[in-house]
Amino acid sequence: MSEESLIEFPCQFAIKVMGKNSTEFEALVISIVRQHVSDLGEGAVKNRPSSKGKFTSLTVTVNATSQQHLDDIYRALTASKQVLMAL
Repeated sequence: MSEESLIEFPCQFAIKVMGKNSTEFEALVISIVRQHVSDLGEGAVKNRPSSKGKFTSLTVTVNATSQQHLDDIYRALTASKQVLMAL
């Protein structure tokens, strides 16, 4: 039995990544995503700190080519101890 995806590929897909607020965190997330997405364009990453500034939420918009592609990105992100959550 094969699973059908509700997402039609290729598509622009926003991945939300949360962690402690630091410039190193943003650089780490971009580095991980670039291992899977060569064409990460200008403006693809949006940063939003929490109200007290302790945490940050990054939204990274990628051109996803398949469900496997997205799964690989999520696995790589969640393998990092600095990433608290990836949605």
